[in-house]
Amino acid sequence: MIRLAFASVLLASAAVVTAQVPNGNSAPQPVPFTTTIPDPVDQPYPGTIALNVDATDVARGIFRVNETIPVAKAGPMTLLYPAWLPGNHAARGQIEKLAGLVIKANGRTIPWTRDPVDVYAFHIDVPAGASAIEASFQFISATKADQGRITMTPEMLSLQPNSVSLYPAGYFTRQIPVKMTVKYPAGWTASGAIPAKVSGSTYSYDRANYEVLVDSPILAGRYGKTWQLTPRVSLAVYADTPDELAATPAQIDAHKRLVEQSAKAFASQHYDKYTFLLSISDNLGGIGLEHHRSSENGVTPGYFTKWEEGPGRRNLLPHEFSHSWNGKFRRGADSWTPDFRTPMRNSLLWVYEGQTQFWGYVLQARSGMVSKQDTLDQLAAIAALYDSQPARQWRDLIDTTNDPIISARRPKGWTSWQRSEDYYNEGLLVWLEVDSTLRQLSGGKKSIDDFAKAFFGVRDGDWGDLTYTFDDVVATLNAVQPHDWRTLLTQRLTEHGKGAPLSGFERNGYRLVYTADAPPSFRHGEKTRKVADLTYSGGFVVGAGGEITSVTWGSPAFDAGLTLGTTIVSVGGMAYSDDRLKAAIAAAKDSKTPVQMWVKKGERYRQVSLDWQGGLRYPRLEKIGTGEAGLDRLLAPR
Repeated sequence: MIRLAFASVLLASAAVVTAQVPNGNSAPQPVPFTTTIPDPVDQPYPGTIALNVDATDVARGIFRVNETIPVAKAGPMTLLYPAWLPGNHAARGQIEKLAGLVIKANGRTIPWTRDPVDVYAFHIDVPAGASAIEASFQFISATKADQGRITMTPEMLSLQPNSVSLYPAGYFTRQIPVKMTVKYPAGWTASGAIPAKVSGSTYSYDRANYEVLVDSPILAGRYGKTWQLTPRVSLAVYADTPDELAATPAQIDAHKRLVEQSAKAFASQHYDKYTFLLSISDNLGGIGLEHHRSSENGVTPGYFTKWEEGPGRRNLLPHEFSHSWNGKFRRGADSWTPDFRTPMRNSLLWVYEGQTQFWGYVLQARSGMVSKQDTLDQLAAIAALYDSQPARQWRDLIDTTNDPIISARRPKGWTSWQRSEDYYNEGLLVWLEVDSTLRQLSGGKKSIDDFAKAFFGVRDGDWGDLTYTFDDVVATLNAVQPHDWRTLLTQRLTEHGKGAPLSGFERNGYRLVYTADAPPSFRHGEKTRKVADLTYSGGFVVGAGGEITSVTWGSPAFDAGLTLGTTIVSVGGMAYSDDRLKAAIAAAKDSKTPVQMWVKKGERYRQVSLDWQGGLRYPRLEKIGTGEAGLDRLLAPR
């Protein structure tokens, strides 16, 4: 049991306390406390929890829960609401949305008390003679985006079992059996990783341990369709309207190739079956969250119907699918926890997320989900962004693994200087360097595919958790190709400096360049985000209505005093438009005259001069030399 207590000698006498008071002012001492929440133990829980969820109130977004929890003895007991959830990398359980909690035993209400330190814990006293307790409550899901992600609409819902359940403290969650039943609106269907018996609109799910249950979300809706991609992998899609389900055979074939190419890359399948849960909606909140035998993927309309317009969000499924191997089966030892109360440590997220980000782009190209050229252009955008971010001068990559806890993924004013969760994309650059180094040292005989097979391609079919340390990563790389990997990785994780680590591109046959014309994938990104992205053309991004949504620290836009929330009213004396702004920036390259703008922030107007004569600049990857390069081989299908 974790005990946090202060010695009573701190309050030995009033005379001592008075003597320590500076300048005669009041100076209190801390109040001693001891936690009574038991530590988790790896032993079976005595009985199976019955979890019943009514998910029919889609008009008001309310999940109603009744939970019967067997108990073996009378006395103190603690119920926990999940806090630290895999994939969130922080204590992000939505305890604020739990309401109406009533606990009964033998038909009588028993009082509960919230723990004064851990607000996710509820203490009760089980009365003598009780064989079970019954907890009822509601999960009040968001009805507006400012309340959190919207998980229930009149057309579909996203049910995460962690949001609609309590579990007994004192046990590894893998030792707590649960049988869940969910009632959905009439006429709806539901999809998820756990099999269920269906009676009308009620799904009775097979018994699973609580760890597996929490890792098995459900997507349900009025309009849904499922494609069997392989005997073990399916794609379950739900949409606001039936027309969004009109996938072509070629589009489904691309998803099939994603599964096939992933299995070849990782030389294993760590699931008995796997379900892509994909929502296509303007109303349900978007999401990308990994699970071992499924993934939650939420995109806006057009995923199938606007396929030819650009890559859109098609990188999402390759990324989340890669997590079944990296992050779920193989997980950093300090990220794995026995329950959802124990804090996670994120030091290896540059592997967990960084390498998954790497594989997401590689597999989208190998499968044809996204073309090779669009993938190269997207990688160029990542390289350019991190090459332009000055925050690397003071904050290293490894420190960004703390960002999910530090910032809780809230918006930031100066991301280019504060940094964010850069272990994703800068981590990608590190793993691209690893691949290029393996190729160079081995004369082209070894690559990151060999690392993937050695690291992930073990215990085929095992969908437990196999943890690793930094030393394990280094040892696996050394077994593939001897090198001082420890020094290289440590340097990339801890270095400070200007510019991003781009040697992985150059050693693999490409260099980062800038041109006056934006690549198609860049233009498509601007269109879908509804922005004019001038990050490399003065250092700012302009959103809808001329409102500035990003400014790079130390850039000409920064020097001009532009900030987030400022609205550009006019450019060169004419009303603002994206095209006018881009034309003015292009013209300034020849005229060497700053771009003149009027801007508005609140009720204040002012004129600013954007002193940038570099013209329009958009990142691309340019091939070095001729013939097939390492990056070409990396992105080629297997």
